[in-house]
Parts: sequence; C-alpha cells; structure tokens
Amino acid sequence: MEIDISAIGRQDKYKLLIGGVVPRPIAWVTSLSADGVVNAAPFSYFNVASIDPMLVSVAVIRRPGSVMKDTARNIAETKEFVVNMADVFNVDAVNQTSADYPPEVSEVAELGLTEQPSAAVRPPRLGESRIHFECRLHRIVTLGEPAAADLIIGEVVHVHIDDSLYQDGRIDIGAFSPVSRLAGHWYATLGELFERPRPIYQPKRE
Repeated sequence: MEIDISAIGRQDKYKLLIGGVVPRPIAWVTSLSADGVVNAAPFSYFNVASIDPMLVSVAVIRRPGSVMKDTARNIAETKEFVVNMADVFNVDAVNQTSADYPPEVSEVAELGLTEQPSAAVRPPRLGESRIHFECRLHRIVTLGEPAAADLIIGEVVHVHIDDSLYQDGRIDIGAFSPVSRLAGHWYATLGELFERPRPIYQPKRE
C-alpha cells in the first residue's frame, strides 16, 4: 500500500496516524481557567521531550474554526498544569473526562473526582492517579496555517509518586499498570514485557 498524503483528507490522515503510531501514553491533564474552573482532559499525543531541562510535550488539536480547546487556553493563560498519569485503575474516569464539557463546567466536580493540592503549581492533582508531573509552561508552538493544534511543552517542576510504585529509585512498571491509547475506542495494557540490551558499537577489524 502506497499513500500519497496530498491526495487524502483529514479523517484518513487521522486514521493513519492513530492506527500506526501506537501505543500512545495518556496525559490526564488538569488545568485552571482564568476564572478558577478546574478542567481535566486526556490527551494521547503526549511524550517526553527533554531530560534536563525536564520537559514533556502535549499536543492539543484545535476545534473547527481554529478554536483552542479549554486545556490549551487555560495553560496559555495561567502557565501551569499537571499531568496525572493514566492506569488500569483510573482509565474509566479518564475516559469520562474526554466528553465535551462546556468551559464553565468542571469535569472534576461533575464526576466527583478527588482534588489534591499540588506542591509547586496552582492546578490540583487528581487523587485517582498515582503519578503526577507538576508543570510550568515552557512554550506553546502553534501548528498549521490556519492553526490546527497547540503543541504545549511543559517543564516538570515537581513529581508525586505513590510509595507503592517506587522501588529502589525506579517506578515499578508492573505495580503502575499503565494504559495506552490505540485507534478508535481501544486502549491497551502492557502485555508481555521483554528486554533488549542496547548494543555497543565495535568497529570491524581489518
């Protein structure tokens, strides 16, 4: 199969990306509006961007008409957010927050989620998550003309990890039990784990 991207529409491009770029980790982002409304929403266009400085990236697709989503607008205005990590224990709540709530309605309040104070930023953490990355906005990059997405790069300034997940300076991946997004309505757990040690290059001898 050979596909000329210039010959296909937006929906077909979307299907190719979410079907081929898998699995994708989920950032369950909490943010505050300028009016103090707590917003919670999941995003799977999410990953590590840098180690030092410690940066994560979240891409938020805009609504039709280049309208920013609540999360992107909140972060642009208040410069802070929290990434609450998704796992098998909170995935149903994560999914519920993906509904299209109006800006003045807090998903956290509507769904009865647990707000916990953050240590370094104003948006709260979610008690239903066991790993939290508190972030300050590093920069927002607007993608597309007209604007199609907001690439949010946040600097991690504080991390919370449940004691049960932290062993010998590492996060216990089995105890964490993260979930990831696939295409359509599908999610995935870790499945079988295996190791492949990184090889060391050795020049061939003549």
